[in-house]
Amino acid sequence: MTTASPGSRKRLFSQEDHLAPPAIPTGQTPKDVLNTVWRKNEVFLDIGSYSVGSAIMTIWPALLFAIWLVHYKSANEGYLGGTFAFMLSILGIPFVLIIIGLINPVPLPIRLNRQRREVCVPFEDGQYWIVPWEQVTAQAVAVSSGGPHAKTTQGLLVIGFRNPDPEAHAKDRDFSIGFNCGGGETAMSLWECMRSYMEVGANAIPLDNDLENIREKLGRKGVVLGICYGFLTGILGHLMARRFGQALWLFSSMFLLGTPLAMMLQTWKLAPPPDLLYPEIIEWSKPLPPEQWAKRTPELEAAIAKREAELAAQIVH
Repeated sequence: MTTASPGSRKRLFSQEDHLAPPAIPTGQTPKDVLNTVWRKNEVFLDIGSYSVGSAIMTIWPALLFAIWLVHYKSANEGYLGGTFAFMLSILGIPFVLIIIGLINPVPLPIRLNRQRREVCVPFEDGQYWIVPWEQVTAQAVAVSSGGPHAKTTQGLLVIGFRNPDPEAHAKDRDFSIGFNCGGGETAMSLWECMRSYMEVGANAIPLDNDLENIREKLGRKGVVLGICYGFLTGILGHLMARRFGQALWLFSSMFLLGTPLAMMLQTWKLAPPPDLLYPEIIEWSKPLPPEQWAKRTPELEAAIAKREAELAAQIVH
């Protein structure tokens, strides 16, 4: 990943927005569009990219089509053997991947410590890096492609970390994590969750799901009822406000995307979220007296002040 200065690079079919370093304001509102915030307090923020819910919502329409096709074939033609084999060839691998994702432990989150202004990046083999916050890189990437009917755009937010060991092997010098949130403003909003937490404070970003306490408060049945109740009240609220398009979209997502099931499985896997139980990181994650908090470098301080002035001027005009 590059460490170019923040700014946009537009090409014919792609756009790259370099967001950090330095970690200056993007001008977007912090929005956790993928529920990446797993744990938040005044000392640290845990973020993760595990999303079995997105996989469910992707495969659900294909599953509905398979059920309809099997029903149609059985009622009209009777060639069930070939139909089952055809649908299994399409849905078999995605189903296996989802089951593996549900069985295996959730990958450990990346922890941002705002008092120390450092980031802990854990790995499967038990190792971890402690990376200075101001060295973290962020990039929003969007790629467009043309189809027979319309133009489609896909993108992600890529956050990169440099190994603090200067003698590390070349293949172990860099690590990056990607969030499939789309590029442009959506990626900026997700990045702004992390940036605002570190540079503004814990209250500057939302915590959409209290994953640490939801299972304890509601129980397994309560999670199911709570999610279903939330969808029903949301639909009724949109109808009463005469937002019929939003009500129709929420209703459609329940049946055409399997959103309630996706949210249930996501909650069951992440409530409570995995913790970093390394003894050194437990100590590293404890609160510090305010006088011991790390400060911004003068270079970042100046860059943030300049960017805030630019954003303020844009609002005035």
